[in-house]
Amino acid sequence: MKAFRLDELEAERAANDGAYLQFLRERNMSVGLYALDAGQVDPQLPHNQDEVYFVVSGRASITVGMETTQVGRGSVVYVPAEVPHKFHHISEDLRVMVVFSPPES
Repeated sequence: MKAFRLDELEAERAANDGAYLQFLRERNMSVGLYALDAGQVDPQLPHNQDEVYFVVSGRASITVGMETTQVGRGSVVYVPAEVPHKFHHISEDLRVMVVFSPPES
C-alpha cells in the first residue's frame, strides 16, 4: 500500500520550489499535486494524457476547450487528452490533485 498525507506533499512541493509535485507513478496512471497562488497565471499547455483534477482547496475558474466553470474545494474536472485548458481568475490559493492516465511523460 502507498499512502500519502496532503500536508507532507504540500511541504515537499514547496521545498522544491515547483508548482507541481508528482508523488505517484504506476503503469496506468500518475498522480500529482498542482499549486497556483491567488492571481497567478497558469502556464500549462495541453497534455497527451487524459486528466482528472480534484480541487483540494482554493477558488478559481477553469476553461477546458470552449467551456468555463468555477471551481472550489471538492470540485472534480475531467480534461480529455490534447484539449487546451487553464485555470484563471484564481481568487484563493489553489491546490489541485491531478490524475493522469496513462502516466504523464
